[in-house]
Amino acid sequence: MNVLLDGFAAVLTPENLLFAIIGVTVGTLVGVLPGIGPALTIALLLPLTFNLDSPTGALIMFAGIYAGAMYGGSTTSILLNTPGESASVATSIEGYQMARRGRARAALATAAIGSFVAGTISTVLLSLLAAPMARFAVMFRAADYFALAVLAMVAVTALVGRSMVRGLLSLTLGLFLGLVGIDSLTGQARFTFGSVNLLDGVNIVVVIVGLFAIGETLYLASRPHDVPSTVAPLEPARGFAWLTRDDWRRSWRPWLRGTALGFPFGALPSGGAELPTFLSYTYEAKRSKHRDEFGSGAIEGVAGPEAANNASFSGVLVPLLTLGIPTSATAAVMLAAFQIFNVQPGPDLFDEGGTLVWALIASLYLGNVLLLLLNLPLIRLWVKVLQIPRPVLYSAILVFATLGVYAVSGSVFQVLLAYAIGVIGFFMRRYDFPIAPVILGLILGPMMEEQFRRALSLANGDFGVFVSRPLTVVLLSLAVLALVVPYVPRLLARGKADRVPAKVALGEDD
Repeated sequence: MNVLLDGFAAVLTPENLLFAIIGVTVGTLVGVLPGIGPALTIALLLPLTFNLDSPTGALIMFAGIYAGAMYGGSTTSILLNTPGESASVATSIEGYQMARRGRARAALATAAIGSFVAGTISTVLLSLLAAPMARFAVMFRAADYFALAVLAMVAVTALVGRSMVRGLLSLTLGLFLGLVGIDSLTGQARFTFGSVNLLDGVNIVVVIVGLFAIGETLYLASRPHDVPSTVAPLEPARGFAWLTRDDWRRSWRPWLRGTALGFPFGALPSGGAELPTFLSYTYEAKRSKHRDEFGSGAIEGVAGPEAANNASFSGVLVPLLTLGIPTSATAAVMLAAFQIFNVQPGPDLFDEGGTLVWALIASLYLGNVLLLLLNLPLIRLWVKVLQIPRPVLYSAILVFATLGVYAVSGSVFQVLLAYAIGVIGFFMRRYDFPIAPVILGLILGPMMEEQFRRALSLANGDFGVFVSRPLTVVLLSLAVLALVVPYVPRLLARGKADRVPAKVALGEDD
């Protein structure tokens, strides 16, 4: 409790409080704008934070952006039927139908209040679980860290995107980029192709800006007709916080159930908030007393997914802070931000950087309050934001991306490399290759290689070290299971299809 109070003391300083306000405001803004997600925004802002004296303010701002984007994504889902970010897809199913029926304010209110409830409860859980998890992680050895990195990369690769092959190819690209440069063990140059500009490796900021800022912007600019232009109107306000008594009665249980789903799934390497939001929607649709309203604007279908969406954010921070393992693309970008400031998330972080960690956690409590105050009163402002001309927006992003990379590196070569990676990112988005495995491979690949070598060195080259400890075996087994699970429904469906013709053929033979 004392360490959390120290965290509040740190975050309530004028400087850090300003960073928190900027973070949640910018996060809500980018959540509202279709296609402009938190990963892209953090990637753009990374170069601007290099000259800060302390990483605390920058990380508080990045956490606010992440949380704010979760909030803001519901606005476009409800008013435009276009999710501001992927975790808000489930919200758009019922939210837009509510808006069409003249209940846009109720949909926005249940999303905002549910996000506040879920965000606060999940932050309490994060506060309670983070330190014990860090103490448990101290027991990890080199082989365990190698297995954990394999599990994180394989699980995210298997569970995001529509194709396992595309996901593995994206992961391979990230692992390759992580190998470029001088090998820390042998001192040999790897995959530099004779260029001295690559001896230090591929700068992670260059890759992140290239994939998320440049590549994503090029992709969005190539699809101008994907964003609808008609915004659902806001009806006159009525009821407490725009919700009637019946709305409150129907919403509070989905808020709690969504929180219970979102937090643990966020902590798992499952690719972020998409899975728990759809699970929440499916659960509410099956057990609701108003099942006939689903598909035409059921408030439970907004309350549950939005709570799951925001609870998953705090869940994502558990493995990120205690193990240094990101479980989503935005978490991977945040891990890069930690590393840029020479802060390595993991078990030692709570001892060596306790003030930073608890200030970050305390900022989440404050951020939830700020976001609730921003979302409901300023909804008309966010609706105006939707009217920003897309060419202006995309041009500004490319300018900031170019200036950011040059400010970090001072090299035209790095700018050209960022644009080359951006073109690759464009084609990846165009042909449905997931981006998250590239970032995970780039960040976790070097760590996995280092821990693999360390484990073999300590075991005198005996590969049995990777099956000698129960924890290592469990983690590697889960990685194998993650590769198999996506194919189980297909195999079951194929088995049923095979059995049906067999019965028919048997009947004909008889």
